[in-house]
Amino acid sequence: MKITKPVPGPCTFAGTFGGTFGGTCGETCGGAAARVEPGRRFAVRSVGAALAVALLWLPMQAPIAATPPLLAPLDGGGAQAAVPWRTVALPGDTVPATRFSLVELEGRRVLRVESAGGYANLVHPLDGAAAGATTLQWRWRLDQPLARADLRQREGDDAAMKVCVLFDLPLASVPFVERQLLRLARSRSAEPLPSATLCYVWDTSLPTGSLLPNAYTRRLRWLVLRGSGEPLAAWREERRDLRADFLRAFGDEARQIPPISAVAVGADADNTGGQALGYVDALELRR
Repeated sequence: MKITKPVPGPCTFAGTFGGTFGGTCGETCGGAAARVEPGRRFAVRSVGAALAVALLWLPMQAPIAATPPLLAPLDGGGAQAAVPWRTVALPGDTVPATRFSLVELEGRRVLRVESAGGYANLVHPLDGAAAGATTLQWRWRLDQPLARADLRQREGDDAAMKVCVLFDLPLASVPFVERQLLRLARSRSAEPLPSATLCYVWDTSLPTGSLLPNAYTRRLRWLVLRGSGEPLAAWREERRDLRADFLRAFGDEARQIPPISAVAVGADADNTGGQALGYVDALELRR
């Protein structure tokens, strides 16, 4: 059976969406009579009801906030790295500081790291903001290596390019003698000295994958990501599992990854007196 229901006015959205939208507007439009079969009329009302629920539900949803990055971008728009990145050199400026600057290279703004017989790190403090972070990723390239660098010896303890993660390892986990030395060093330093540091290094004299302690202190361990035979002046991408790498480097002292206190980028040539040049880009710390 067909029904005819004349309505003199235009379609309206008065009342409920499921009622008026599905009934009045589904049956009439612009004052003209419409003929609606019972089955189709039921389908129109069902569609109207579903639309009403959807429209009412949407405003109730809280907006999804974008997760702020754990590390501020290196490029803040100026010639130097953005705050809170800051350069930390040797006390007393006894040697020239490694130079950090933002430059245009191959269509991108990247961090240029250049050391001429000098030392410095570009440090990003985290102050507990990196809780749960387990992944560090970046891209880098080394254009000029240090010919005389040898991380196994004090006189060759220079790195042409490094990306470091500083950890707040509990002092109780540090061996006794090193713990006392660290306490003494902290009492004399204006900088918060970490109890454990893992540095990823680009070193052309050691095989890729080499893991070794710093020649001066075991509070720092080197992990060679790009070693001998690696092409120069070519971008390479890295993505590291910090938990796995930390336990590989400091597994003799800890069974779990401690909080991260800072991330640093650096180069030094103060022991060999050489010159190094490299670039870093897209450095990110992720949970």
